[in-house]
Amino acid sequence: MMAEPLHVYLNDHLTGAFGGAALADRMARTHPESRRAVELHRLARDIQQDRDDLVRIMQRLGVPVRHYRTWLGLAGERLGRLKPNGTLLRRAPLSDLVELEMLRTGVEGKAALWRALRAIADTDPRLDAAELDRLSARAADQARTLNHWHREVSEAVLAHPAETRRGDGASRTWP
Repeated sequence: MMAEPLHVYLNDHLTGAFGGAALADRMARTHPESRRAVELHRLARDIQQDRDDLVRIMQRLGVPVRHYRTWLGLAGERLGRLKPNGTLLRRAPLSDLVELEMLRTGVEGKAALWRALRAIADTDPRLDAAELDRLSARAADQARTLNHWHREVSEAVLAHPAETRRGDGASRTWP
């Protein structure tokens, strides 16, 4: 028996939401002393809230959460930490840039999800068009924030790589 496309689609996004929320939380914890720390923590909380909102929407639509898929999202985030980054024992500045790009990709996918659901909200009374508009606006704000940070971190990592290392081996790419 084939699964309904909406069920598959929403569970695919939920898998990514679990991975994205874990990544955002780790990024916030990795940069506690940057001047962006408060914004990173806010972004992580917003992404967790978006994930929780998706679960609630799935419940309203009668879409079962495939819990094994949520574990796949978390496992994917952890596996992403194993990427080669030019260093063996410490975090490389390039990690900040790659993680930002992964998070940006996730936020852009989430924005597409809210738009897709908004497209059917007028014909499905279980969907709240105003809620989906609010979620779309929040995703757009998150994308703008991440794009701004991406420019700053790109310059720090790619144009001034020697300046991104502190004496203790930690990264200084986040302003």
